[in-house]
Amino acid sequence: MFANRYRGASLLALVIVAVGVGACTVPRPGPTMNEIFAGSVLREGDAYIVAVGDRVTRAANVPLSLGFSDSLRHARLLGGDTIRVGDEIAVSVFENVPEGLLTTTETAGTRLEQIQVDEQGFIFVPFAGRIRAAGQTPEGLRATIARQLDEQTPDPQVYVSRTGGDGTSVSLVGRLGAQGVYPIERPTRSLTAMIARAGGVTVAPNVAQVTVTRGSVTDRVWLEDLFNHPELDIALRGGDRVLVQEDRRRFTVLGATGTQTLQTFESPTITAMEALAQVGGLDPTRADPTGVFVFRNEPEAVARAVLGMPNLIGDQRIVYVLDLTAPNGMFMARDFQIRDGDTVYVTEASSVQWNRQISTLTGTLGATGSAVTIARGSD
Repeated sequence: MFANRYRGASLLALVIVAVGVGACTVPRPGPTMNEIFAGSVLREGDAYIVAVGDRVTRAANVPLSLGFSDSLRHARLLGGDTIRVGDEIAVSVFENVPEGLLTTTETAGTRLEQIQVDEQGFIFVPFAGRIRAAGQTPEGLRATIARQLDEQTPDPQVYVSRTGGDGTSVSLVGRLGAQGVYPIERPTRSLTAMIARAGGVTVAPNVAQVTVTRGSVTDRVWLEDLFNHPELDIALRGGDRVLVQEDRRRFTVLGATGTQTLQTFESPTITAMEALAQVGGLDPTRADPTGVFVFRNEPEAVARAVLGMPNLIGDQRIVYVLDLTAPNGMFMARDFQIRDGDTVYVTEASSVQWNRQISTLTGTLGATGSAVTIARGSD
């Protein structure tokens, strides 16, 4: 009988020890507030823990800066009828004599099709010779050809039209109604006009980005900025490449929130409050509103401003802390902006962690009681 009681007591002791160990490893959605603070450079880690305030918000709010460089913005609109290298033109000639240079008694006029402006900007017209066309309007080129022919045939009537060509075309790709290569014409000399010509964008305008590549220069703007800031509606040049795509920035939300997910930006700027709202806000049964954290790798310049440490070298890991229960905590969350790659984490309330451990403990004790009862029954 003593041996059986000893075995029962030993079993009970082992179970209690197991419960004690298990209480320390109860499943949870992430680190506690104390564990996060332990990662500070002042303790065991290499991250700077920073409480969000007005000064920190001003230093950290560095939104994605998009815009066109001077080389793109200062280009003037092309003349809608200006002839350029690569263009194709057509020349019609009418002569006032029965047997002319280019006409016969059967034909009152002659039309020369698909004359392409060569790389030096010249075209060749029979009896008029090699004529510079690039930089001229069709009317100017008409007068030049007529003047050249007038030396050999009396009062020739000349008509010139530009029929197209590679020299004035722009390629448009991405989230557009009709991708393709489009000529720069009088109605489509600006960026917004050309996008409209391609069927407009097929994504929400507030998340659409427009990238323009001209030679070695590549710049990007928000689509809405093209309308809010007319100076960004740049003049196009032949060979420009235009890409329209949806904003690809992402941030992660974890912890005691309505949903834990990888979230896309729904507007050019998103605040911490908006980020939480996108995932259903804080979980009212689990969240600790004093422990909303934003994990971020800050570039050197921003880290120096945030920390007030001008001698800091290199990018820094910074954990921003938002306390929604503070007198101005909601305002801070409303003003603090989330950036691409951020991780927003909400800790659980200590009472939730405690209740989870108690639940695990009581469940285990129930199993222990059954084990003890079995042990005693075997006496």
